[in-house]
Amino acid sequence: MRKVKLTVTESDCRSDYFKEGQVFIVGDLCPPLCHELWNVVYPYVFALQNGADLDCGDGRRTAFDAACPDGQRVRVHGEVVEE
Repeated sequence: MRKVKLTVTESDCRSDYFKEGQVFIVGDLCPPLCHELWNVVYPYVFALQNGADLDCGDGRRTAFDAACPDGQRVRVHGEVVEE
């Protein structure tokens, strides 16, 4: 299974959980993310872990950008990492 690296690219988290530059590597277990953010990124993480390439403009890539549903206070970049 591929691993996916999640990097916090912006943060104004109302609960102060996340800081810009924080990195989480997702393997077999869920990372320590709040459930709101995890619900947004999980479908992308699952797809990438299982070999998918995601639509991106006119091409495809093994990465994505997503934002927290709470006013987009936290933004993350996800990408497949090589072992």
